[in-house]
Amino acid sequence: MLALKAVALIAWFATLAVAERAWPAAVRPPRSDGPRQLRNLSFWAANALMNPFITAPIGIAAASVALWSRPDLPFWLNLALDLLVLDLWTYAWHRANHEWPLLWRFHRVHHLDAFLDTTSAVRFHPGEVLISALARAPLIIVADIQMASILLFDALVTASALFHHSNVRLPHAFEAALRGAIVTPSHHWVHHHAVRADTDSCYGALLTVWDRLFGSWSHTPRTPDMPIGVEGERDAELSALAAAPFRVGRGASRR
Repeated sequence: MLALKAVALIAWFATLAVAERAWPAAVRPPRSDGPRQLRNLSFWAANALMNPFITAPIGIAAASVALWSRPDLPFWLNLALDLLVLDLWTYAWHRANHEWPLLWRFHRVHHLDAFLDTTSAVRFHPGEVLISALARAPLIIVADIQMASILLFDALVTASALFHHSNVRLPHAFEAALRGAIVTPSHHWVHHHAVRADTDSCYGALLTVWDRLFGSWSHTPRTPDMPIGVEGERDAELSALAAAPFRVGRGASRR
């Protein structure tokens, strides 16, 4: 199952990577974009190496603990409820990463990317990934989330992140219809707009309903030349990004 999941996600990544170059939605990246993409993929590699030894065991251990017996519901209903709970938690956690200074130190590394494409979806500081896994563990225990639900949700979130970070041009009416239910590139790109009012909005991972319910929807339209990044800051080299959360200085804290 895990091998099938990996193959499917790699195929999805490759499909979007080709599509965003054939039909770009925004200004094409400069020809010297290789170093940026290499930085992004380096973070992915670090997290992939950490996953089987640290991140995945945290989720497995949490899923194996049962504080109560969940109601005897059909499997698919239990699965749907698990996915909704996990998606709501991801929305809330993402929002906390923007509002809590300590968490922003790590999440800022993701937002410093100056252009969005499929590689941006896997650019997360390992510290953020580890803290997120630890923070989700109590929810998994308390809500008695099943391991099958966790595996499916994580695969869906990864596929969704690759999609909504991609530079794929979609027909306006089609994307508008999709945006009513799921996060799309135009919705998430506004979240990466280098204007803080927009950066602190549009936190959804899978569903857009949470942004509507909790007042974090931005009505700023995406434009092809929309500046991406953190307001007043610039991207950095890989070593500086890796050390950034542990440094005290400009941009480390939002409050």
